[in-house]
Amino acid sequence: MSNAHWQLRPLTAADDLAQLTALIRAAYAPHLAAGLRFVGTHQTVDVTRSRISEGDCFVATEGATLVGTVLARPPQPHSRAPLYRDPHTWSIGQLAVDPARKGRGLGRALHDFAAAHAARRGARTLALDTAAPARGLIALYEGWGYRIVGSVDWRPDTNYESVLMAKAIDPTRANN
Repeated sequence: MSNAHWQLRPLTAADDLAQLTALIRAAYAPHLAAGLRFVGTHQTVDVTRSRISEGDCFVATEGATLVGTVLARPPQPHSRAPLYRDPHTWSIGQLAVDPARKGRGLGRALHDFAAAHAARRGARTLALDTAAPARGLIALYEGWGYRIVGSVDWRPDTNYESVLMAKAIDPTRANN
């Protein structure tokens, strides 16, 4: 998928994980400045590699520059979050947009690309988690059709309790 500004595609072995990690850290830096220690605020290249091994990583590019990313994860049978263990639930994580490109619809495009991918693989529910104090992010996701369905605590990897959010998706309507 692409528009005049960016192209969305799967991450490839040729992509630079150091550049991807720097993008994630830059995107999450405002949360750290607000006192929220998301994993993305401090993850290393090794953590990026480990996280992307959990699912299907997609990137947005402008030319050769990585400008956004999202991770779509299949059901996770060993997750601490029961919702993520559900065999019909995929989750998204590590959604990041280059700060200079925020507000242009790229985050929503990455989300929708990952949602369509999950739907094509039979997901009935798409889920995510975010910091309970991150009211702006929660409102954004509610605007995208999510609702709060529970909570999970990832501490000590983070410094807050997270809300679990989910929305139904229709696998017969996957269009990407």
